[in-house]
Amino acid sequence: MKRDLRFHTAHWPLARVFTLSRGSKTGADVVVVEVEEAGRIGRGECVPYPRYGETVDSVLEQIRSVRDDILDGSGRAALSTLLPAGAARNAIDCALWDLEAKCTGQRVWTLAGLVPPTPSVTAYTLSLDDPEAMGEAAARNAGRPLLKLKLDRSDPVARVRAVRAAAPRARLIVDVNEGWSLDELVLWQEPLAELGVAMIEQPLPASHDQALQGMSLSIPLGADESCHVSADLDVIAARYQVVNIKLDKTGGLSEALRLRDAAREAGLGVMIGCMVGTSLSMAPATLLTPGAAFVDLDGPLLLARDRSPGLQYTPSHVYPPEPDLWG
Repeated sequence: MKRDLRFHTAHWPLARVFTLSRGSKTGADVVVVEVEEAGRIGRGECVPYPRYGETVDSVLEQIRSVRDDILDGSGRAALSTLLPAGAARNAIDCALWDLEAKCTGQRVWTLAGLVPPTPSVTAYTLSLDDPEAMGEAAARNAGRPLLKLKLDRSDPVARVRAVRAAAPRARLIVDVNEGWSLDELVLWQEPLAELGVAMIEQPLPASHDQALQGMSLSIPLGADESCHVSADLDVIAARYQVVNIKLDKTGGLSEALRLRDAAREAGLGVMIGCMVGTSLSMAPATLLTPGAAFVDLDGPLLLARDRSPGLQYTPSHVYPPEPDLWG
C-alpha cells in the first residue's frame, strides 16, 4: 500500500513566561509528522529539546533521513533501529500508532493490549519565580490537587513554604532540573519533607547522580534527565525511586511502554511527564497513566491556546483523546 510522509513545524506561544533552573521560554516549537496510507492519516507531535542536543532543524533532518524507509513500509519495530531515542523518533512512532488505529478502526490501547485509560489527575506546573509570586500563583491554583514547582538553588525552602501557605491541601512535587549539588539536596530535603513535598525530581545533574547511589533520604527522588529508555534502569534503579517517562525522551510510545513495565518490575514508581507542547503531544502519553504515581501532562494548560480538537481538561483532570485528535 502506497504511503506518504509529511512533516511541518509550528510555534505555540505560552500564556506567560515559563522559567526553570536552566532558563526561560515564551513559546513551544513543535514538529508534527503525518503518515498517510489508503486515505487515512496518522499524526504525531514532538518537542525538540536543547538539553538533549536537539534543535528543530536537527529533528527535521532526522525525519528526512528515514523518510524513504517509512514510505517503503517500515513500521515501529524497524524505527527503533533507524533512529535513536528522541523527539524525531517519537513523532514518527506516534504517527504510526495513530495510522494503525485509523486503518483498523481500533483504539491504540486495544492494539497495544492496554487497560483503557480513564481521566487522570494531572499536575499543574508553577514556573520558577520569587517566593511571593509563586505563592500568588499557588493561590490562583489552590483547588488543584497536585502542583509541581520549578526550583533552583535560590532559597527553595522559602518558595515551597509560600506555595504551601497558599495551597495547604495540594500535593506538592518539586522539579530542580539538575540545579542542585549533593550538599544542597542533603541540606534542603528535610525542611521540604516537613512542608509535605512528595517527590524531588532530578535534583543533581545527570552526570553527577552516581552520588545518590544507595542514599536514604526523607523524600523520594525522581529521575528525569537521568532516564530516557528502559536500558537506563540498570544504572539508575539504585539512585532513584521514581522514573519520569516522557515520550520525547523514549522516542515514542513503543519504548515508553517498555520503560514503564521495566520500571515497575524494578520496584520503581512511575511518573508520566511531558515537554511543553499541544494536546497532540500529550495524547499518546495518556495511555500510560493507569497506575502511575504521578501524572504531569499539563503542557497545553501552559499555552496561550491549544490546538483544536484537543484533549479535554477539567481543573484537575486530563481525559483520554477522542479519535479525531489521536489514537
